[in-house]
Amino acid sequence: MIESREQPNTIDELKSRAHWYRLLAGVFAEEPQAPFLRELRSQACIESLAEVGVSFGEDFLATDEEMLLDDLAAEYTMLFVAPGGFPPVESVRLQGGYRQSASSEVRDAYTAEGFSVQSGRFAIFDDHLAAQMQFVAALLERQAEALAAAEEQEARRLEKTVKRFWIKHLGRWCRGYAQLVEEAAEHSFYREMARLLDAFVTAELDIMGLDVADEDGGKLRAPKPKAVTEPMQCGGAAT
Repeated sequence: MIESREQPNTIDELKSRAHWYRLLAGVFAEEPQAPFLRELRSQACIESLAEVGVSFGEDFLATDEEMLLDDLAAEYTMLFVAPGGFPPVESVRLQGGYRQSASSEVRDAYTAEGFSVQSGRFAIFDDHLAAQMQFVAALLERQAEALAAAEEQEARRLEKTVKRFWIKHLGRWCRGYAQLVEEAAEHSFYREMARLLDAFVTAELDIMGLDVADEDGGKLRAPKPKAVTEPMQCGGAAT
């Protein structure tokens, strides 16, 4: 699908990469809204996505908009919200529950760069896939601005920050998670977007020259939180 490029840090390349991050963030943040769907179903967008291997089915391309909105809302709930689903949240995938250490770690990373998570129609966790993708997109856009202003030192700092975030967070869970969603999705929209996410993550790691082990593994069941698996300490002794 997506192939790596030899010059990832030109201004145009950085902006292009940021665009793909924001697209994927929009897919996983919440169920698609009408303006987002209209853009994705435009001929230009369909052709652009086809170039990276995305091939939607007739359930996405030919369905009436109102019905499609209902279908995707139901699928989003089934995949990411309902009990037994797979929330796109790092601490859930790697640590077995919401608001584990991954959440505070990414929040610290955001704060260090002057960012904070702003909720849309729904509240969103700091270590949600959409928040992590938006954060990297913003850093890439800042890096492009730094290059345009000939601020080479700042551009290099931002590049290192992006790589560090991938090593500590995105690179550890997105590939396995994407493969799980692809297998679980019934609608071609989420199946193809999961395939795109998997290919995009692989390409980004290649572009940045990073070798990060996927710890998610596409597990159907996330691990139990440490608070459940570790013995309780009471008065200095394990109980």
